[in-house]
Amino acid sequence: MRTVGAFEAKTRLSELLDQVAAGEQITITRHGAPVAVLAPVKSAQTRKEKDKVVAEIRRLRKGIRLGGLSIKELVVEGRKY
Repeated sequence: MRTVGAFEAKTRLSELLDQVAAGEQITITRHGAPVAVLAPVKSAQTRKEKDKVVAEIRRLRKGIRLGGLSIKELVVEGRKY
């Protein structure tokens, strides 16, 4: 893990962000003491997990009935008020 001072981090933020996006972690120090860590954001879900969630939503949606009304009819009804 690389360490940079606060002033250097401020003046070279764009470059540091590029390095973080490439997977590097950078510790930012103030007067020699660590105060922050720049680290890449970990993806909350993989593509496969997202596809699984979408498939489940679609499956659940098929069983929902709106009392015989279409979505368009409900929208028109809501605009009356």
